[in-house]
Amino acid sequence: MLEIPQRQVRAVYDDATIVVYQAYPPAIADAALAAGTFVPPFKRERMTWIKPSFLWMMYRSGWATKPDQERVLAVRITRAGFEEALAASCLSHFDRSVYRDAAAWTTRKRQSEVRVQWDPERTSSGSPLPHRSLQVGLSGSAVSAYIDEWIVGIDDITEQVHHLHGLLRSDPDAVPAMLPPENAYPLPCDVAQTIGATPTPVAA
Repeated sequence: MLEIPQRQVRAVYDDATIVVYQAYPPAIADAALAAGTFVPPFKRERMTWIKPSFLWMMYRSGWATKPDQERVLAVRITRAGFEEALAASCLSHFDRSVYRDAAAWTTRKRQSEVRVQWDPERTSSGSPLPHRSLQVGLSGSAVSAYIDEWIVGIDDITEQVHHLHGLLRSDPDAVPAMLPPENAYPLPCDVAQTIGATPTPVAA
């Protein structure tokens, strides 16, 4: 098995779109599903975090059991929008491999409406793995672009999540084959540098 680079974006994607995950209370989820995008009671003025990793979303939401995270949504957005967000982002923490110095990072953070975090990826049981998982925080105009321009479709996958959660207790060996097929996402080199990721060559 090939070793996964420490910072690699892995996701379900096709030629035009990529799937990210969010978990919300029923009121926000139902309104979003009815509208095909996020509408009130979702609040545009708050930062919203999108996650390409299904298992990290499961870890964060407790497999859709934590308060206000009872519904898990698979949000399909344009790859162009996803890459636009990453290109405009700033890491949540100073990283010498990305920024010239702390002052350069502070300036970038002040100017950017997008935050990127690399947190340990998780197993189905929630244990941390050596490589990292990408979280992207959108605020300000980036939230509006996400809601009004980038979202192509929203699916409620809560029933699937509950089924897999049950299998973890009754037949854990069956779970890996049923997880979404996430593959290394081919980031443009300049975008990979912006978020401190290991570049994945773009197929010719």
